[in-house]
Amino acid sequence: MRRSFRGILRVLGLGIVLLVTSCQTQETKLSTEKSKLPKDSRISIIGDSITEQKMYTKFMETYLLACTGRKDISVFQFGWSGETAGGFANRLDNDLSAFKPTIATLCYGMNDGGYRPYVDDIGKNYEKAMRSVLEKLKAMGVSQIVVGSPGAVDTKYFQRGPGAFGDKSAADGYNDNLKHLGEIDEKLAGEMKLTFGDVHTPMVEAMAKAKKEKGEDYDVCGRDGVHPGSNGHLIMAYAFLKALGCDGNIGEIAIDMNGSATASEGHKVLSATAGKVELESEKYPFCFSADQNTAGILPFFPFNQELNRFTLKVKNLDAAKAKVTWGTETKEFTKEQLESGINLAAEFPKTPFDGNFGKIMQEVGNKQNYETQMIKGIITNFRSISDNIKNDAELKAACDTLKDKLAKIQAKKDADVKALIVPVKYSITVVPLK
Repeated sequence: MRRSFRGILRVLGLGIVLLVTSCQTQETKLSTEKSKLPKDSRISIIGDSITEQKMYTKFMETYLLACTGRKDISVFQFGWSGETAGGFANRLDNDLSAFKPTIATLCYGMNDGGYRPYVDDIGKNYEKAMRSVLEKLKAMGVSQIVVGSPGAVDTKYFQRGPGAFGDKSAADGYNDNLKHLGEIDEKLAGEMKLTFGDVHTPMVEAMAKAKKEKGEDYDVCGRDGVHPGSNGHLIMAYAFLKALGCDGNIGEIAIDMNGSATASEGHKVLSATAGKVELESEKYPFCFSADQNTAGILPFFPFNQELNRFTLKVKNLDAAKAKVTWGTETKEFTKEQLESGINLAAEFPKTPFDGNFGKIMQEVGNKQNYETQMIKGIITNFRSISDNIKNDAELKAACDTLKDKLAKIQAKKDADVKALIVPVKYSITVVPLK
């Protein structure tokens, strides 16, 4: 009896250990899942002149607010024309103190490569500078860092003198250099347990596909060969949003032709009848109607498939086909397509969200313009009087007051952006085709 009792205790003890281990594993899993974009995340988007163009940064911020429905997130862009990783390392502590980020994305390498063939010294200098940046960010308390690779140069428009890259074209030669620098970024990210964001590969691959179909004159990385238009910037935004863990599931609407409908989180069914549903949505699909240059690159990389899924499913359709009207646009789909689900964001070039989305993106652009002026015009200049600030309490207080005032203006602009993200009401109608 005593032996049996001890056996029971051993079994119970083992069960408790297994239960605790299971709970710890589940907690770890949940913590990891939630850590992609924790509540009240403050995201700094950092890089050179391509970042200062404020296009991929604008796409990212608009997406992170309007498409995820996360008004607790704040974004600040820190682009600086002509900058290298070493240049940012010198201003990092001073300039980021105006925002105090919890998350940072980095995109350097374009200038670090020197616009010449790759040699070991280029890689060594870049690795040293990037390592310094990453160590300083971690010391500052930035909990999540996306180490982005440099982008790419355009295979037609990036030109250098004859023989500058040996037997390679200028574009192939410099893209090889940028690829090497991206491999250094990936190595550092792995070594320091950070996230690597591959910007280079999707740009090169999408560019090759687009030029094959549209012709070599179609620029993806800009007519100067280096600074992309909005099409190339959309690819960059895609790479960073994926690295930040965005799952792309904007919403799911299900219509039962018998008269009911359901909607996922962020979307509310206001009314439903046979084949028609009225909805109100707080999460927006990413909209392209205002910029056809961005829409033109969509067939060549999976932005809509991986980041912009706004799915409609229809069941109990008693016809082989149906017309779907969303807002002012109407398209035809088969019963099989509607049963498995169509991506409204990909199928409809115009959406009921376009007007609001355009206003939000414009206000994001205005805010980011202010951020450039705030950092480059004022905050970064505190470095030139840093010794005086350390030794003069009155001067330090004055600088702190100015920094605080500028930060409050930026916060007000951030609030103005978020005030524009209001629920959108619209309808979806499904009409069977006999």
